[in-house]
Amino acid sequence: MSPVSSPSRRRRTSLVALALGSSIALAACGGGGFEENGSDEPASSGDGPAKLQVLIGSSGDAETQAVQDAADAWAEESGNEVEVVVANDLAQQLSQGFAGGNPPDLFYVDAGVFGDYAEAGNLYPYMDQLADADDFYPNLVDSFTLDGEAYCAPKDFSTLALEINTAAWKKAGLTDADIPTTWDELQAVAKKLTTPDQAGLALSIGRDRVGAFLVQNGGFWVDAESGEATATEPSNAEALEYVQSMLDGGEAVLAPDVDAGWGGEAFGTQKAAMTIEGNWIRGAMENDYPDVEYTVAELPEGPAGKGTLLFTQCWGIAADSENQAAAVDFVEAMTTPEQQLTNADAFGVMPSREAAQADYVEQFPEDAPFIAGGDYGQGPVNLPGLGPVVADLDSQLEQLRTADVEDILESFQKNAEAELQ
Repeated sequence: MSPVSSPSRRRRTSLVALALGSSIALAACGGGGFEENGSDEPASSGDGPAKLQVLIGSSGDAETQAVQDAADAWAEESGNEVEVVVANDLAQQLSQGFAGGNPPDLFYVDAGVFGDYAEAGNLYPYMDQLADADDFYPNLVDSFTLDGEAYCAPKDFSTLALEINTAAWKKAGLTDADIPTTWDELQAVAKKLTTPDQAGLALSIGRDRVGAFLVQNGGFWVDAESGEATATEPSNAEALEYVQSMLDGGEAVLAPDVDAGWGGEAFGTQKAAMTIEGNWIRGAMENDYPDVEYTVAELPEGPAGKGTLLFTQCWGIAADSENQAAAVDFVEAMTTPEQQLTNADAFGVMPSREAAQADYVEQFPEDAPFIAGGDYGQGPVNLPGLGPVVADLDSQLEQLRTADVEDILESFQKNAEAELQ
């Protein structure tokens, strides 16, 4: 990623406060910061054992236990100590730690707010210290790169794919040969699947779904390498107009239009025969809609080729940590292919290391379309200071069916440029 213009560096102090309102909040009310390490000598010097404090935003008991087990194993092997803390509100607790100068040594960092944390000087860049660092999917590493410097190791990732209700598919007279591989084919099968009681395709609202169509048409909201907004490029308008044409035609709907909170709910309740969601849908289908049989395919190619969206977090290490050497060693242990496959089995995440891909697909063959997206997916907008701008974009996209596409894109462009100057 090429450097963002130098005036943005002046926002370092204010970005600590901005992180407090970050969109990565994983739960409700927040907690406090962390105690100072009482050691007289930094463990990062390599002298003596370290006591690491690790703050995670857990998806549930399975993830918490998996991280705790791995941390305990590393502590026993290394002679160090680890305290794993599950955040009540990850963004708030990190903000308080950064502001107070006593953040946890390690913590989860969402790609969407990475740029804010990095620009504010809160993160220790350590990727060049990791063995086999080039084994992480390059697109994931890009999500945690600022001013040409890769900061932190992606811990896992998700992508978007196409989910298809097999009963509705057969009822419409469709076969495996009809699984769509192009935009035209997607629209055609969505029309065939549409009935008075069931939409052909349901989409969750916001940039984190329709953004995939921008990528498939060779565009995106920003160019991370140049640090510039690119929303008004013609390819983006073409992509949104394509989605809009399906909404206008009735073969596609936004989830709220069928009284669903997200695409997975519309799909699970069979108000839609297809949806576009990430591999997290597997848990929802197993738990809430176990009788719905479905299959998963890679997203159809657009005019520019394959494209999907990546969702990822990294293992952040605090710039103020006195235990940086031990923290890097901890990340090494937490991101081995073996540990990542253990995590995949425990709580359903996909490994961020390419070396684990074949074993993962063998273990979870139904996820092959999701993990394939690691090779060509696009990470989120991660340029510093754009949190409120993308939130406004999401608000406008709620009205995509009737909105003026050019107005949406021009609004984002104007607001983003103002922040990136």
